[in-house]
Amino acid sequence: MNPRLVRDYLLGLQRRIVGPLEAEDGMAFVVDRWAREPGGRLEGDGISCLLEGGAVFERAGVGFSHVRGPELPGSATQHRGELAGSPFEALGVSLVLHPRNPYVPTVHMNVRMLAALPPTGSGRAAVAWFGGGMDLTPIYGFDDDARHFHRVNRDAVAPFGADAYPAFKRWCDEYFFLKHRGEPRGIGGIFFDDYREGGFDNGFALMQAVGDAFLDAYLPIVRRRRGLAYGERERDFQAYRRGRYVEFNLVWDRGTLFGLQSGGRTESILMSMPPLAAWRYDWQPEPGSPEARLYTDFLRPRDWAAEAAE
Repeated sequence: MNPRLVRDYLLGLQRRIVGPLEAEDGMAFVVDRWAREPGGRLEGDGISCLLEGGAVFERAGVGFSHVRGPELPGSATQHRGELAGSPFEALGVSLVLHPRNPYVPTVHMNVRMLAALPPTGSGRAAVAWFGGGMDLTPIYGFDDDARHFHRVNRDAVAPFGADAYPAFKRWCDEYFFLKHRGEPRGIGGIFFDDYREGGFDNGFALMQAVGDAFLDAYLPIVRRRRGLAYGERERDFQAYRRGRYVEFNLVWDRGTLFGLQSGGRTESILMSMPPLAAWRYDWQPEPGSPEARLYTDFLRPRDWAAEAAE
């Protein structure tokens, strides 16, 4: 296990993502470097890169964090029984991009490593596992965008077995689901967690494959849709659907819960929130409308990667 190797990769990944996003938008990210005071509940450091009010991205956050703590939070892993109470180390890059144009989809990506470091003499070995993935949340769906996003994801994880993409896609569909609403957050992508197959080297390679695929999966969609004309109707629907994004992040997302439960930096944790969101009581889209098509055609599991182009 080599956290330094993972840290170096993640810092490089953050830079490699922020640069092209700045070029696409024309506005620079604000770079906020932070560090925890030694001796506190958590120690560590990070870099939060934030862009607000841009031409393309209304709010975009790309954050790196590396923290260490004395006790693994219960939200950290499904294996908390065997690792409960262990000191831990967590590092990752997480991003959420909220475009201004409603025809450009919101996107989320996260890659991370979490390590449990049982105390000396406990008889338990250190354990490291990886997690991550990316998912797309359109406001107005386009079949070509969904197919492209899923095919890039499929190809990224292909070296890790024929069953990797189907398993990670299914996991993503199940994870990014608003149980209290009975609806998916978006069209999914891939998601994996508590990954230890093949040891440290294999898990690290999978994490890199996902991180390295992000720009290829997302930027072509941005360039295809950013110039489409929109009006107040589309912006109203965008704000309404962003409300669902807020609900998921605050109620169901394990990353948000882990950050808050472990005493993480609140500004960085909530950097994923949209700048504007709205809620309406029992609103339903007009049948046959473009807004209704999001629900009938996109907010349901589909094998996007296998679908033929029209």
